[in-house]
Amino acid sequence: MVKKAENIIVGISIGDLNGIGSEVILKTFEDNRMLELCTPVIFANAKIVSFLRRELNLEIAIHGIDKLEQLVIGKINVLNVWREGVNLEFGKNDDVVGDYAIKSFVAATKALKEGFVDVLVTAPINKYNIQSEEFKFPGHTDYLDKELEGDALMLMVHDDLRVGLLTDHVPVNEVSKHLNEKLISSKIKTIIQTLKQDFEIEKPKVAVLGLNPHSGDNGVIGQEEEKIIKPALKKLFEAGNMVFGPFSADGFFGSAQYEKYDAVIAMYHDQGLIPFKTLSFGNGVNYTAGLNKIRTSPDHGTAYEIAGKGLANHESFKEAVYLAIDVFNKRNDYQELIKNPLKTKEKQL
Repeated sequence: MVKKAENIIVGISIGDLNGIGSEVILKTFEDNRMLELCTPVIFANAKIVSFLRRELNLEIAIHGIDKLEQLVIGKINVLNVWREGVNLEFGKNDDVVGDYAIKSFVAATKALKEGFVDVLVTAPINKYNIQSEEFKFPGHTDYLDKELEGDALMLMVHDDLRVGLLTDHVPVNEVSKHLNEKLISSKIKTIIQTLKQDFEIEKPKVAVLGLNPHSGDNGVIGQEEEKIIKPALKKLFEAGNMVFGPFSADGFFGSAQYEKYDAVIAMYHDQGLIPFKTLSFGNGVNYTAGLNKIRTSPDHGTAYEIAGKGLANHESFKEAVYLAIDVFNKRNDYQELIKNPLKTKEKQL
């Protein structure tokens, strides 16, 4: 096992090598101050990362290693997950490159599970070129949900704005089929626990959006709110949870009601992510809540159209690293507090 140091060991999967993932990773750690906060381990190939560094004209030193035991604190470590060369064409959708993105991700996840790295930050992949007989998952979150303990929930984070998804990669015409009281209760409880242990919010307030326009208008525009969502929220509220809604999504964001709550639960992907990405100005982070290990990622994709041109904005990736470190520290603090109830009581006083 790697001996832990003061700064956190951040495992990084390289993502799609034909996209902007490597650029935002290297630009993030071009700032040496980042190495005072954490020690990165990029799961890829040292020669390829060196090639990408030169192509992007970045002044950055990397340290190639063959085993995680060789990791050097305070350096940008690149673990050789594979040895062979890879033909790269920036901006191209390539199944071979997709295979290497998954090799990186699977190796990084294994290191996370085994405790060689403290947190995982994933660079963007292309969901179309990663599919194979060995990897049949829509994306990172679904694989992590299988490999790690807990119930994964996609939580988008930017400062005090947190938007969770009740359903994520589900076709719009199937969303209502997935809704039931058990799912709503489970996901909201996951959000509440996440806010407590990962964000140090003792009494979280959670807002829940409705599924239909105007949140169903009391059953005039759909029955899901009346038959499923409202009964589930009522039970949660009566059990002592600060859960409110369902709110009409357009008015909720348009009138800035989200500022009154610690998290918002959207019924489906675009209902939550469109307002989130509009409000987060390219600095948002995708956090996989509900698992026993910490994983974050930037809130953007491979951006093939600008790959290799040095134009990628790395702020979202940097924020993903910051959030992973912050959550790691807060979760450790929380575990200490619940081990010692007296400390918790003193903190409340």
